[in-house]
Amino acid sequence: MPKVVDPEARRDEVADAVFRVVRRAGFEQASLRNVAEEAGLAIGSVRHYFAGHTELMTFAMRASIERISARLEARVGPLLAAQDGGERAERVELMLSELLPLDEPRLEEAAVWLAFTTAARTRPELRPQAQEAYDGMRRLVGRIIAGIAAHGRLGADVEVETERLCALIDGLTVEGVLHPERMTPGLMRRCLRRHLATLIEPGR
Repeated sequence: MPKVVDPEARRDEVADAVFRVVRRAGFEQASLRNVAEEAGLAIGSVRHYFAGHTELMTFAMRASIERISARLEARVGPLLAAQDGGERAERVELMLSELLPLDEPRLEEAAVWLAFTTAARTRPELRPQAQEAYDGMRRLVGRIIAGIAAHGRLGADVEVETERLCALIDGLTVEGVLHPERMTPGLMRRCLRRHLATLIEPGR
């Protein structure tokens, strides 16, 4: 009997292969042929699902967004259940940490995000997906900042603090991808923790 292939599992395999190729060799090297080889598949198997490089990369970006969203969703309940300011701050940090390249899977996701958004600057067909990824991150950060303000603990402008935190996450992600030997997971965590501490007025 012919082997039954789970389409979703196969697409996940291909997405993982894209992440590895992009991290190792860059955006343009993630061709159907190279990704098929990385995944240990025949190129016809990859072409069955993707018509070309743009469609493949758009799918990989979508897969990355969905994986990050699932991790963030798992953090929502514990954050909402936090009983005091200290516990809430810890869970906010854990949630935002899901956006940073703190381990191998997240480092590969971040490499794809950086490669994709850089390519989207000159390739209009990629821009909607890149914009969706950024807008999703900004909405999350905005809700967190609004939550801090709602608890009477924000000592500055909500809009400015949203942009400032987004800029920090972007910067740590870029540095973590480009200079992982210097921007280590421990340093990223300390930078994020210190920044979150600056959002709370002394004595509150």
